[in-house]
Amino acid sequence: MIATIQYNSRKLQIDLSKPLDISMPLISSKKNVNAWYIDEPKIEPFKDGEWIAAVSEGADINFNNIQFNPHAHGTHTECVGHITQEVHSINKNLKTFFFLAEVITVAPENYLKDKIISKKQLQFALGNKKRDAVILRTIPNTREKLSRQYSNTNWPYLKEDAVKFLVSKGIKHLLIDLPSIDKEKDGGELLGHNAFWNTNGKLRMDATITELIYVSNKIDDGEYFLNLQIAPFENDASPSKPVLYKVI
Repeated sequence: MIATIQYNSRKLQIDLSKPLDISMPLISSKKNVNAWYIDEPKIEPFKDGEWIAAVSEGADINFNNIQFNPHAHGTHTECVGHITQEVHSINKNLKTFFFLAEVITVAPENYLKDKIISKKQLQFALGNKKRDAVILRTIPNTREKLSRQYSNTNWPYLKEDAVKFLVSKGIKHLLIDLPSIDKEKDGGELLGHNAFWNTNGKLRMDATITELIYVSNKIDDGEYFLNLQIAPFENDASPSKPVLYKVI
């Protein structure tokens, strides 16, 4: 299933039969990836008195309730409504779902007592490339990321000038394999989020941040098309399923 895509002045080909899923599955377990100091997600049968909505319990159907927080429990895509007083919905602001993207692997640098992703690293990786989206894979990159408990770990984050560099490059969609592009405990400054959505100027309503992805080591750095799939929640964020297609 080879598709040819006219992208500006370029004709690019992808193989639709070879999708590369970079989302994390959400499971009802303490082994589910977690951040922000809350309990694990729960997927359990609806109960009405003694009746349990599970075939294993004698019901005709499986009929589960799901309790989770998109920001804490797995791959999610958020819009500017995540940090604004006015309510903005990811479902209403993400209108297109297919973007030219670059996968970049970075080794966070030491900065005071933190680990950071710097502007210099992104400048080196992107050069003069023009992309709609950037996918950041941090190293070390192990499958332990799928079940990591991030609360109180002071994970690596993007420096504010690194985020501003991405904005200056026209990046509309930023994806990262960490719980946030910002420092875990920053006193509520959210420098990266504010810079990315330009909260001191004209808001970038169609720009998104996707966090807690997992990019397998089998996926090389380079150029891809990104299919950014979300669930249609009227909320600032939605669980999402970003899928890559290698440009061939």
